[in-house]
Amino acid sequence: MDREPFDHVWIHARLATFDPRVPTPCGLLEDHAIAVRGDSIAAVLLSSAPEVRSHRGAVTDCGGKLVTPGFIDCHTHSVWGGSRAAEWELRLAGVPYTEIAKRGGGILSTVRATRGLSEEELFQSAVPCVQSLIREGVTCVEIKSGYGLTFDDELKMLRVARRLGERLNVDVSPTLLAAHAVPPEFAGRADDYVSLIVDEMIPVVAREKLADAVDVFCESIAFTSAQCDRIFSAAKAHGLAIKGHVEQITNSHGAELVARHGGWSADHLEHLDDAGIAAMAKSGTVAVLLPGAFYFLREKQKPPVEKLRAAGVALAVASDFNPGTSPFASIRLAMNMACVLYGLSPEEALAGVTREAAKALGRGERLGTLEAGKRADFLVWDVTHPAEIVCQLGVTPLVGRVVSGKNCDA
Repeated sequence: MDREPFDHVWIHARLATFDPRVPTPCGLLEDHAIAVRGDSIAAVLLSSAPEVRSHRGAVTDCGGKLVTPGFIDCHTHSVWGGSRAAEWELRLAGVPYTEIAKRGGGILSTVRATRGLSEEELFQSAVPCVQSLIREGVTCVEIKSGYGLTFDDELKMLRVARRLGERLNVDVSPTLLAAHAVPPEFAGRADDYVSLIVDEMIPVVAREKLADAVDVFCESIAFTSAQCDRIFSAAKAHGLAIKGHVEQITNSHGAELVARHGGWSADHLEHLDDAGIAAMAKSGTVAVLLPGAFYFLREKQKPPVEKLRAAGVALAVASDFNPGTSPFASIRLAMNMACVLYGLSPEEALAGVTREAAKALGRGERLGTLEAGKRADFLVWDVTHPAEIVCQLGVTPLVGRVVSGKNCDA
């Protein structure tokens, strides 16, 4: 046991550690304490342990409340301009997406609006969205670019993402998603646009440390496997991690491609096949489930959750917060949908926004569980059972928030 003094100890907590070495549901430990030194968890101990009783520094009595790791939203598009609410209204009235696109709607309408905003305007627009996630317990959030689709506008979005992490009390993991759609000025010349991403965007993003990873939309309406392979190879050559929007609309074998490149995660996965599952299981690539888009688009084909589970593929859950297909800044709603629509248990959903989501962002060694050595990001909940966090929406029983070892307002 480390004998250096602790900075702060949280006592009399029911710890949902999500540590797989703890053989109880949610890794639950009754009447335990979290001892923090600096920004890290120094020890997890019984509240009655001598090290706790002899502590003379700051103490917070949790009074038997539930403590979980901080939530991680590992897939969002939280920076954009404009609104797509009118487009949704048209879809509800039966207007097909192709017609909406002809009228100027779809992703390219968001691209036009995003290009028209300054960096400051984008930042101010994104702040309340990210704050909504924070209020639900998110302590780490991934934010993608992908609505600029030019060199300058993609970098503008990534700078906004970094700035959100600096100004708000949240850890931001930015991702370059320049391969989100073919921009109108490159219509019919997708390979040329891929060359722009590979030759110009990725080297600068890597050099200026504007992103942690590179994502693609590998799909029949976006980019081919060969084009995505070029982008992934360039990303790896510049030290950036790999993620992928794959198998959402068709089976383009994108999950296999992500796995072959050792990607952190493959996301959506509604049309994933057995070969893709096997490749992900072999590579350790996390499956990120995005039920918000499934719900909002009224899809019918579900991801093969049972097969993924049986293969031992880690299941993460994320909000996919974006203006067109999942306009929900709510990680708790995403968990609820994952249970109701996809058949996850509440424990799996909670693990999906903690332990497994940390892996999906390459942060599994530092985040996602309550154990010594991890960063001290954790939440205090006034609930009698962990499932309440997932079940009951609209009421927020979050009463305490600790980020990097510091008490924050819940």
